Amino acid sequence: MRTARLETFSDGVFAIAATLLILDVRPEGAGSLTSQLLHAWPSYAAYALAFATIGIMWINHHEVFRHIDRIDRPFLVINVFFLMVIAFIPLPTRVLAAHLHRDATTAAVFYGLTNVLMAASYSALWFYASIGRRLLSPDADERAVSGITRSYLPGVPLYALATLSAFISAWLAVSLFMAYAVFYVLESSLFGRGTPGYDLSTTT
Repeated sequence: MRTARLETFSDGVFAIAATLLILDVRPEGAGSLTSQLLHAWPSYAAYALAFATIGIMWINHHEVFRHIDRIDRPFLVINVFFLMVIAFIPLPTRVLAAHLHRDATTAAVFYGLTNVLMAASYSALWFYASIGRRLLSPDADERAVSGITRSYLPGVPLYALATLSAFISAWLAVSLFMAYAVFYVLESSLFGRGTPGYDLSTTT
């Protein structure tokens, strides 16, 4: 099977998940509008964090499909599970924003476990396609394939570490989640510029 319908469906899920994030960003609390807007800063931070995470997942999903030219049923199942996790992200984001001032540890662990599942399902997607070059295009660049593999290997351990750090400090966990988002944005940009024939503008 070819990839066109899968990519179209995946783009739709990414777009909807990213859009849903903003629905829970609103003024809250008592007092003047200025006070309410300032009081909502956890919602702004959670929105930025989750949107960056979904955005980098979309960019990497786009990059992966530059090297895949066919799919099979197991790959479709893995991709559907991955998209299910992506679509779920607005819920732990809302919980994190609402509970940074109270029950922050539980909220950070909930958000972190979602990210662990996201990283695990995304790694499964890539490794299923790339091991033995099962679904890769015959002319897929070996350096790019190896680079993608190296960049995905630490994903699950890093997010698991950040999730566990919530038991020490929820703020530490949130800081690590933010650092990972920034790292993968930069890593993806640098990796993309180093890939022959890759135009980063195609991901925007």
